[in-house]
Amino acid sequence: MPELLTIKEASQWATEYLDKNVTTSNISYLIQYGRVRKIGDNGATQVLKEDLVEYYKGFKKSRQEEWKEKLGKDLNWALSFDQYKESETTKHVHRLHPYKGKFIPQLVEYFLDDHKDSFKKEVYFNPGDIVMDPFSGSGTTMVQACELGIHAIGVDVSAFNTMIGNCKVEKYNLVDVQTEINRISLALSRLIADSNAVEFEDKLLQELYEFNIKYFPVPEYKYKVKRKEIDEKAYGAEKEKEFLPVFNELVRKYNIKLRQERESTFLDKWYSQHIREEIEFVYNEIKKIRNPETKRIISIILSRTIRSCRATTHADLATLFEPVTATYYCSKHGKICKPLFSILKWWNTYSKDTIKRLVQYNKLRKDTFHTCLTGDSRNIDIIVQLQEINPEFAELIKKQKIKGIFSSPPYVGLIDYHEQHAYAYDLFGFQRQDELEIGPLYKGQGREAKKSYIKGLSDVLNNSKKYLVDDYDIFLVANDKYNMYPTIAENAGMQIVNQYKRPVLNRTEKDKGAYSEIIFHLKNK
Repeated sequence: MPELLTIKEASQWATEYLDKNVTTSNISYLIQYGRVRKIGDNGATQVLKEDLVEYYKGFKKSRQEEWKEKLGKDLNWALSFDQYKESETTKHVHRLHPYKGKFIPQLVEYFLDDHKDSFKKEVYFNPGDIVMDPFSGSGTTMVQACELGIHAIGVDVSAFNTMIGNCKVEKYNLVDVQTEINRISLALSRLIADSNAVEFEDKLLQELYEFNIKYFPVPEYKYKVKRKEIDEKAYGAEKEKEFLPVFNELVRKYNIKLRQERESTFLDKWYSQHIREEIEFVYNEIKKIRNPETKRIISIILSRTIRSCRATTHADLATLFEPVTATYYCSKHGKICKPLFSILKWWNTYSKDTIKRLVQYNKLRKDTFHTCLTGDSRNIDIIVQLQEINPEFAELIKKQKIKGIFSSPPYVGLIDYHEQHAYAYDLFGFQRQDELEIGPLYKGQGREAKKSYIKGLSDVLNNSKKYLVDDYDIFLVANDKYNMYPTIAENAGMQIVNQYKRPVLNRTEKDKGAYSEIIFHLKNK
């Protein structure tokens, strides 16, 4: 007779079977997404032990062994940080705003803190030292340095990246921030209450709920898809077409404008007319804020909000294809989903989340200097630029010099760092500097692109050396599949003294295959 286990019993069994903690939430996830069958109702949910055995048997061969077979025995599994949950790798202010290509804070902390182990045999940074990140991105190095009592200076060519990084390490009057959030939220709610979009969306949600319950029951539907009892692509397309007349009738009835009249900018193309009006309304309310720090952090909340409200499918948030203006079959959620018609839900969610994360970080941060400058790391004079913003920090760098660098330079031909935040550049009116990016996607990975990349990275290191102590330590995180970093180090008069090859486990891309990157440790020749 098949053996049935409660969710708690399944969690205990899987933990013992894998010799690794498997929570009740992990088991609930397997049920929700059809990995194992659900037996019984919500009051007494059970699973079959044989389903768990089938699912987990592939895990008996450890991920570490599997990845080392594919990537080499020199893979440093200690730097996988696989013991951390996602909530820990995106802790406190690290998730104030989405950002492609950032490294996890535990990696920065590993090299900046004062511990030693069998791989890290010496301490490179101490409290009171200064660390630099010439490709500051979303500010991960600055945030972790501040938490460790290390001063940090960042540089980024993107004005919006600079804004993100500085907002993460800024100190706020949280009462003022909350007061302004409340004011804007109330005003937005009143604006929406006068719109027929509210009733339209309520009706649409009700129709979708009834339709999805009937044709995409949870978790039975996903379980059958996983076992190929249902052709997901064909079935999804069929039901998407079946629901479309219901959607179109509601659009006609409530006179909903799905597209804007012009599509010349990102904000014109990727947002419905209703959402665009709400964005402009909130932005105009933000302009009324007097406290500049409060204004900036609430601007970040708005930016994070509108990123989640683009007219795209849930499966394509990271890579946009074409604007989605109608209901569609969602492969991510296994049902018919809809585009958004208001920003209010995400505005409220991210407002609360931001306050919570700022409070968490305030308890951990140390009293240090931390600033990100907007500029080109190949030629920026950080002392001159910093003197205009924080003369005391500028004097400290002149007197003490920078102990070293921890940075993740852009990978050649992988990401357009301005384009990923195009909505923010449109909204805030920042000047784009795409032509100054090193190794952008639009330049590809050809011979000339690689040559330009090598020169760019070499110039950054040579310029940075002006501000470093003689016995500096530089750590650069890269996937150097074209073997460019030995040349880069040579051009900068440096030597690679060590390499740490680490598996990258938590990637956002759809390709979840075995993947590694190297942390190059460079010192003066």
